[in-house]
Amino acid sequence: MEKLKRRWGVSSNFQLVIIFTVFAITGSTASYLSKPLVEWLGITKDNLTPWLYWPLRIVIILPVYKVLLVIIGTIFGQFTFFWNFVKKMLRHMGLGFLFKKKE
Repeated sequence: MEKLKRRWGVSSNFQLVIIFTVFAITGSTASYLSKPLVEWLGITKDNLTPWLYWPLRIVIILPVYKVLLVIIGTIFGQFTFFWNFVKKMLRHMGLGFLFKKKE
């Protein structure tokens, strides 16, 4: 736990519990919300093979997850941590240009 606290810059075990709770709530909520979204887009298990359905659903879950992570993290008082976490995730996905400072 200490290694994770240092890596994330977290000072207390309580803050770590809050962060884990936010991750759990966000993952479940993003998965739950993606189902009606993919159905609205016409992506269903009935009209697509599982090889196409699941990758499409995951691609749709990712942006929902990132937005929810910041929103739910803010509700739990951890906006800065989750905002930085989402920016880092996007940089790793090659979308870091979204956060470059304009001069």
